[in-house]
Amino acid sequence: MNVAIVGASGAVGQEFLKILEQREFPIDDLTLFGSKRSAGTSYMFKGKQLTVKLLQHNDDFKDIDIAFTSAGAGTSKEFEETITQFGALMIDNSSAFRMDDDVPLVVPEVNGEDAFNTPRKVIANPNCTTIQMVVALKAIEKLSHIKRVHVSTYQSASGAGAAAMQELYTQSSQFLAGDEVKVEKFAYQLAFNLIPQVDVFTENGYTKEEMKMYNETRKIMHSDIEVSAMCVRVPALRAHSESIWIETERPIGVEEAQEAFSTGEGLVLMDNPEKQEYPMPFYLSGNDPVYVGRVRKDISNPNGLTFWTVSDQIKKGAALNAVQIAEYLIVKGFKAK
Repeated sequence: MNVAIVGASGAVGQEFLKILEQREFPIDDLTLFGSKRSAGTSYMFKGKQLTVKLLQHNDDFKDIDIAFTSAGAGTSKEFEETITQFGALMIDNSSAFRMDDDVPLVVPEVNGEDAFNTPRKVIANPNCTTIQMVVALKAIEKLSHIKRVHVSTYQSASGAGAAAMQELYTQSSQFLAGDEVKVEKFAYQLAFNLIPQVDVFTENGYTKEEMKMYNETRKIMHSDIEVSAMCVRVPALRAHSESIWIETERPIGVEEAQEAFSTGEGLVLMDNPEKQEYPMPFYLSGNDPVYVGRVRKDISNPNGLTFWTVSDQIKKGAALNAVQIAEYLIVKGFKAK
């Protein structure tokens, strides 16, 4: 299997390198691509030094079987044909193709079979907040159809990339030292603050991030589910958290829900209020699963259930999900071209 990573120098690209090595993904040859700024940079992979090649419109992808792309929506759109023209499968981590009818939007635990319907040889990786939520929703959907979701997200700096993570470190130091806090990556200071805006606002008052959760969830789950989201940036470094309220067609008891979460694919139940055990981003960063806790009946709705999730945005919310898509395809019979 010949594999490429496009955007190898970014936070997600670097995570691809780690995950592919850790999971012993079947690779014969790995090629790294990047912009003019990152071309020529070298990284280690399985004891071998690899140099980032400049991404160009040429035949560099002629022998590539799978290309993991994470260089932004503009780059993905511009280079789609260059990457796929010789038959390479493009698993794209940007927002470029997510809502295109002829591009599947895939979370393997939820709709893995959609990954085989690729008329453009492109598979889209969903938004990080959506991935985390639908993995948990799938466990409950098996018990009773979910009619409605209200969700508030608590999104870490990692969602805005490596530079944003560094800015949180820098701002925290500046604030504690009594120095002027410099703001570059976000609209406001993130250190010791909350910003109730992720992405730009749309005409209906919701941000693009919030509308992604609505539209992507419906596409992934092939459902008429209604989703209303409030997305907030918080001063955590890695791993996003979500408060989720759902309404199902029939009442779901707490123990029934906990059992579903504990056995659900890609989930870990961490729910023991008596011992103050529940998921927290500081302690779970760097881990693969989606963690679920604080499972309760919604006391305002007999068919309601509420719970809390935490998952690493760079891993399951980005690179890991993309690699798992490729793994799913290989297990189900995908062959190198």
